[in-house]
Amino acid sequence: MSLFHLNVSEWIWIIVAAVLIGFSKTGISAFSMPVIPIIALIFGGKDSTGMILPLLIIGDIFAIYYYNRHADWKDIKALLPWVAAGLLLGLVVGEYTNDAQFKMIISICVILCLIILIYMEKKGDGAKVPKGKWFYALTGILSGFASMIGNAAGPIFSVFLLAKGFKKDKFLGTTAWFFFLVNISKVPMQALVWHNIHLKTLLFSLMMIPAIAVGAVLGAFLIKRINEKPFRIIILVVTALSAIRLLI
Repeated sequence: MSLFHLNVSEWIWIIVAAVLIGFSKTGISAFSMPVIPIIALIFGGKDSTGMILPLLIIGDIFAIYYYNRHADWKDIKALLPWVAAGLLLGLVVGEYTNDAQFKMIISICVILCLIILIYMEKKGDGAKVPKGKWFYALTGILSGFASMIGNAAGPIFSVFLLAKGFKKDKFLGTTAWFFFLVNISKVPMQALVWHNIHLKTLLFSLMMIPAIAVGAVLGAFLIKRINEKPFRIIILVVTALSAIRLLI
């Protein structure tokens, strides 16, 4: 643990973030949103994306274990070429920005995704979302860019699945496989171009597996048993405060 030069409070926040990642992958997806600004505040902008990415992949594996039978591969395959374009755009933008600018872009991505979440929360089943073919392209590019820059594509992809009329199990299964494939594809890009994934990063991820596992088990257990709304409100508030703190 001494390799990372973190104080006790930072380790506590990191463990909380790891639990939230696990919970978001098998339970309520919005719970991953506070993780992004929290880790960025501790490790910096671009470095934080390298620290979070292996944690997300571990969380994706838990999600696939629980929901793998429910994925819609037709929609995943249709999105992937557009996602690749978004990932490359994010890669280029990240390569030519300094850490302060990168943090600002992360916080803007998070705040925009929060606006989407709040809109969907307010509208509920009455929310109107487009369904044209261009929606695939827009969703894919935005998801790829937001994922590459800040691992913040969850709300964008959720809107797409809502437009397709996905129910809970199909929603969770498709989300699990989609983000596993996207996150795996980002590893060589970040390791070879941004140089923010290395052996130290992987060691950090291994240390967080128990916390992610706890979150994943809790998420799978509670998703069928709790009223989501109070939790979602708390998460939205915490995420907004964290993103604003990162922005300033």
